[in-house]
Formats: sequence, C-alpha cells, structure tokens
Amino acid sequence: MAKPPGILKLPNDLLRDILDHIEADPEKSVNIDRRAYLSVESFRPPCPPPRAQLQDVGHFRLVCRRFSALGIPYQFTRVTTRFSRQGFQRLEKICGRPSLARHVKKFSYMVPYFYVEGRDQLRELFRESRGDLGALDANHFLRKCNDQKDIIRTKEDIRALNRAMAAFTALQHVQILRLQDEADRRLLEYLSDNREVATIRVDLQWTPACLRALRTVGRALLKGSSPFSRFSVPALSPPSVSEVALETVSIGMISSLAERLTCLELHFDDGVDLDHKMRELSPLFKVFFTSATAMQAVHVGFPSRQPLSLRLEEIFHEVRWDKLRAVGIQAWRLNADEIIALARRHRRTLRGLRLRDVLLKEGSHWKDVLGMLRNEMELLDWVSLRRIGYAKTFDELWAGSMEIRDDGPGSDSDDEDEFPAHLSEDDGGDEIEGEGFGHQAHFNHDVDQDETDSEDYDSEFSHDDDSEHGPEANELALSPDTPSSVPWCNCGRRPYPDSADDLGDNGITVDYLQRKLWEKWVVGRCPEHSP
Repeated sequence: MAKPPGILKLPNDLLRDILDHIEADPEKSVNIDRRAYLSVESFRPPCPPPRAQLQDVGHFRLVCRRFSALGIPYQFTRVTTRFSRQGFQRLEKICGRPSLARHVKKFSYMVPYFYVEGRDQLRELFRESRGDLGALDANHFLRKCNDQKDIIRTKEDIRALNRAMAAFTALQHVQILRLQDEADRRLLEYLSDNREVATIRVDLQWTPACLRALRTVGRALLKGSSPFSRFSVPALSPPSVSEVALETVSIGMISSLAERLTCLELHFDDGVDLDHKMRELSPLFKVFFTSATAMQAVHVGFPSRQPLSLRLEEIFHEVRWDKLRAVGIQAWRLNADEIIALARRHRRTLRGLRLRDVLLKEGSHWKDVLGMLRNEMELLDWVSLRRIGYAKTFDELWAGSMEIRDDGPGSDSDDEDEFPAHLSEDDGGDEIEGEGFGHQAHFNHDVDQDETDSEDYDSEFSHDDDSEHGPEANELALSPDTPSSVPWCNCGRRPYPDSADDLGDNGITVDYLQRKLWEKWVVGRCPEHSP
C-alpha cells in the first residue's frame, strides 16, 4: 500500500501550528485579569481578515477531510452576522451543519440603524437634495430599507437567531454591535446637517434597532438554553432597555440571563437627558446585578462628553460580587468615597480597575482614592486612569466648546498586538464545501472609532501634558501603559512619593505624566523604570 505524501504524515499538532501562521489561534482570548480585557475582547468590532488569508484557510481545508476538520475552528470559532437577508441565510447554513456550529464560541450581531416607518421616502429625499448626496444611489438605500421591513414582517431574524442560539452549544460570548457602512455614514451626516428639512422625508434611528436586537437575542438565548456567560453591547440605547423592561416577561428573562453571566460590558451611547433615563433604569439594574451572582468582570460606561451625574450606587446598589476580578466605569461624576466603597467591597478579589473619564466632584481628591487603592487593594495588578480629572475643570474647559463625537469604550491595553483579528461575517470561500458562505464584507463600526488612535497605537504622537483634557482630548493618542509584569524598583535615583499626600494632587487638574505616575504608584511600580 502506498504511503501518504509527506505533509499528510504530519501530526495534527504540527498542522495546527501551520494554521496558526495563517490565522492565529482562534481559541485564544484575553484573560479577564488583563488590562486588555475590556477593550480588545468586548468593545472592539470584529475585523475582517485579509481575503488572501481567508482563501489560504479555505484552500487548506479543501485538501482532504482531515484537513477540513482541523481548519473548522479557524473559520467558525467566531461568527459574525449582519441584520440582513444575506446574513441570516448564511447563519442558517452554519446552524444546519453541526460540525461547524459546535465550534462557535463568540457570536457578534451587527445591526444597522432602522428606518422610521412613514419617514422612508428615499427617492423624494434624493430628488430634493439637488446633488448634495453626491454619488450615493437611492436604489441602494431602497433595497436595504425594503429588506429591513421584510425581515421584520416575516420574522426572519427571530427564526435565524433562535436556531443559532440552540445550535451553538459551545457559545461563550454574545456581542451586539451598531453597524453602518460608508454609504450609511454619508446619509446620516446629510440628515444631521439638514435635520429640519431632510428628516421629514427620511429618518434613521438606533433605538428601535437596539430594542429589536436586545429582545430577539435575549429570547433566543433563553429559548435555546445557551451556555453563554459573557454579554457585550458597546452602543446601548437607554430607551431600548426601558422598553424591554416594560414587557410582561422581561423581569424573569433579565434575571435568568443575569444568573448565567460572568462578564458584562455595557456602554450607553445616548447623552441626551441621560441622568433621567438612567435613574428610570435604576430598579432594573438592581434586579440584574443582584441576580448576577457569578459576575467576574463588569464595565458600565457613558459618553465621554456627557458624563453621568448619578451616584454610583444608583446603578450598582451596593451589590458585592464574591468572584469579581475586573471592574470598569467610564464618564461619571463621582465623590471619592463612592469609588472607595465600590473597590473596598471587592478588595479580596479585584485585580483590575478601570476609571476612564471619571471626574471627581468638589470636595473630593484623587489622592484619597489612590491612597486607599494602594494601601488596601492587595491583589490589584493594574489600574487605568485615562482622562480622569475634576468636574469643575471639565465644565470650564468644555463651556462653549463645539461638541465632539464620543469615542466609546476604546482601548488602553498593553498587549493588543498579541491577539488575533476576529473573523468577519463573510469569512471563507464561496462554496459550502469550504464552509464559507459569501464574500468578505467591509463595514464601519461607529462606536469604537478610537481603537486605532488609542493608547496602543500612538508612538508617533506627542505627549503634551494637557492632551487628555478639553476639546483636543479625543484628537491625540497617548503612549502605551506599562505592562503589569514590570516590578517595583528601589533604585534610589530620585525620591518617589511615600504617601498619597506627596502625589501632587492639586484638586484642579490631572495631567498626562501625573496620572501615569499615579497608575504605577498605586500598584507599586517604579515610574523611572516603567516608561
């Protein structure tokens, strides 16, 4: 009997190493203790790999049945589906192949803005725009609008999601993302610039889209008894959450979902009357957080330019999670004792703390927070203080300033380059034998647009002391934070603060170099040898 050719004699482990050079290990994820966790895993949109890479994996899988089986996780550990007819058809095909579905661990659901019923007169809008919409094609938007209506009318999304959440027996992470392509972006800009006239004809809204996604995904997860334990929504609409909460079955559904969660990442994107909207959601947060007894990591954030003014406990309700290891809050006006109380409740388990865009109210000082963290948080490995400051100074800097789009949760990880790109919705080849179902898609996720100019990708930028404050704060990228592996050094070259009183906290501003030193001081690392 003839021996198999050379490559077929290689063991599976070596073949997986070869695949890793094409598409990095799809099983690899960020440990929740790591600083990169909230940024990379939860808030960054799935990036389509290069077409050549997709073809290489597809060609590898076409060699033989053995190679096909080895390559499946490299295409289907992460599945992304758009709210579109093509997207749901592809999802149905994956669900119909148990050999593929059982490998899915992360599901990303990309949902576009919804057209408001009765205000979708696209042809009239284009005619009245008199060329201001440039080369955009009204027929393109009409097709998308009609598909959207048909999907909702026929409940195609509900059927596909129900089937998927039942078929994905290894599912761990569910992510709902807001989606817009370049054409959508330009149309939205035109509507925004001509709101009084244009929106009479056409109106696009995120709240009904977010509501539909929350409702259909939540019910599908429960109906399919999904094993998921992580849930992320980096562009959450408060009114959509309120609407879900009003449904008769919602409280039971919310409690059941919360009981399964170990990780939750929510970033609210609506800064209009935000305090009132979030206060209305306070009872719902109490039910949810009280039920989420297995929580290990949680992030709750708000628009950077409209920080929340509610007390911290109006959202967290003094809940203590016995297993909590990482917590993040973003864009909040707080008193120092509120942060101290949250950290102190979890001092025996907490390893990571992110306080991004947090502003202290009058009478509070950051030195009090930092002193407590250093003295009492024995397990704390890292702390992120990006753009922290004082509420009074923030208000003075922004008074009369032109509004700038919120940058979303973003990223301030140290090791983002280590992690693989996510598979896109349309990964793989064009034939079902290769387990790919379409061409590569291009999209623009409009929440995480600061990913490429965050602290991880900024060596070309200057580090001006004032770069984190005022209208220019979102225009500059900052240098990478120090990895937690860098040890404290008692080099004695110059004295470093022995106590919080020596940190130089003036109660007015926090500049870039100052907060970098503070981050290292809290966890006991030498600022001189931790650049």
